[in-house]
Amino acid sequence: MAQNLYGPRVRIGNWNEDVYLEEELMKDFLEKREKGKLLIQRNRRLKMHLLRPMQLSVSEDGYIHYGDQVMLVNPDHPQREEAGLFLGGDLSLCMTPDEMQAHLSDELQLPCGLSAAHTTAPVGRNTFVVLSVDRDATGQVLRYGQDFCLGITGGFENKMLYLSSDHRTLLRSAKKSWLQEVHLTDEVSHLAWWQATFLDPQLRLEQEGLPVQANEKIIICHRHTNQGLAAHRHLFLRTYFGKEAEVAAHTHLDSHRAEKPKNYWMLVTGNPRDVSSTMLDVRGQPAEDSGTVGPAVCRHIQ
Repeated sequence: MAQNLYGPRVRIGNWNEDVYLEEELMKDFLEKREKGKLLIQRNRRLKMHLLRPMQLSVSEDGYIHYGDQVMLVNPDHPQREEAGLFLGGDLSLCMTPDEMQAHLSDELQLPCGLSAAHTTAPVGRNTFVVLSVDRDATGQVLRYGQDFCLGITGGFENKMLYLSSDHRTLLRSAKKSWLQEVHLTDEVSHLAWWQATFLDPQLRLEQEGLPVQANEKIIICHRHTNQGLAAHRHLFLRTYFGKEAEVAAHTHLDSHRAEKPKNYWMLVTGNPRDVSSTMLDVRGQPAEDSGTVGPAVCRHIQ
């Protein structure tokens, strides 16, 4: 009859080497944990910065000013020519780090991507600052047709990234639509210049030079390529924060040569009655007309 010749205390094989390796691995683990270099620690720090609560600027006169902290929101609109899944609700422009790099580092890798997500609360990844392109114009009113930059800190201290774009090439384009890509970079150049355009094309020339109203639909055009910022609700990206919509620079026109709702954006400011909320929370009209907060809905049309 077969018998077990070894007891639980008997050491067999290269037991000494195995014990040494376990001690080395544990020592390396404890050292990295003390220095904060574990992947889980880096991941948590990055997420803490990106999801840090931010406070939007309050517009006392109803206009946008240089230096204001705002959210760029693509207001909700009904599905039209798109078939299949469609992300409903108000979508805000968000910075989206690469998913693999986000798990390996607590720093943002440049250039950093962008997406449109159903995030209506101001946090580090969706709060932008309206900046002047040539001089310090903090406090002055932003006007239609003026060049400006859109900067974002991402919740980090002493860091500013700028919304930029350039002509598409075979090696650089949007991931899903293959249109002109938009990204975040730390370089200030003409590629980071944008202009606010009045929504109605028939009144566009008359509104040139007038102040840009806060919390109203406008068109945001790239100065260098003359393409409008667009949210593609039917094209989904797998991001660090889940499934979100693609953002690109392309002007979508209808049969009347007017921009489609994909190109509609609102510069949303803070609520003067409640600093923790935005002006989206106080609009009482239906979401399709005013761009109010609504639940995220994926619609499917056969």
